[in-house]
Amino acid sequence: MTEEQTVTPAESGGTPPAAPPAFARPGAPTATGPARRPMQRRGPRGRYPPRRRVCQFCVDKIDVIDFKDVSRLRRYLSDRAKIEPKRKTGTCARHQRQLAVALKRARFMALLPYTANHIRLSGISLRG
Repeated sequence: MTEEQTVTPAESGGTPPAAPPAFARPGAPTATGPARRPMQRRGPRGRYPPRRRVCQFCVDKIDVIDFKDVSRLRRYLSDRAKIEPKRKTGTCARHQRQLAVALKRARFMALLPYTANHIRLSGISLRG
């Protein structure tokens, strides 16, 4: 073979390199890597924006959360006896920390249940 002759991939036994298709849409997976989707904003899908929740302990001017105040603490437990997050209840960070400690103390003193199984056995209602 001389320098003027070129060898095609079919003649050399190899496969031709894959060229990207001309009709590829943006964000589609390619041979070089996974698809990348543009960031989409997640927002309220309803008609009205959600109301800003306020900390009920700050509204009532409660400095220290008492673990013996079971009726108030029950509002911050889910139906499975889990502590509700502050994004759901609207509690400020300071009171959320105090609330977690108070709930754990009330559970230890058997004033509140640890699990949903304890709720079924005792028959108490968390929402009431």
